Amino acid sequence: MDHNSKTMLFTNEEIKRESMKQLLFAVSDALNERGYNSINQISGYLISGDPAYISSYKDARNLIQQVESYEIIEELVRFYLESK
Repeated sequence: MDHNSKTMLFTNEEIKRESMKQLLFAVSDALNERGYNSINQISGYLISGDPAYISSYKDARNLIQQVESYEIIEELVRFYLESK
């Protein structure tokens, strides 16, 4: 049987988590391209809620504001704790 023909099922949670991961990578890449420390900038945004921490370059500011800050924090904590 061809393994590529199998149907994969994804939950809404899995899709949401993957989408958030891609969003964070895109924002991080944009910040790094502009010479910013993406970890510091994203952390500053998550702590303060101030979108000025995120450059508008490559629409990064609009991207990160598509997701609630607490959802990003939850996902980061989940990833960190599950990866041990």
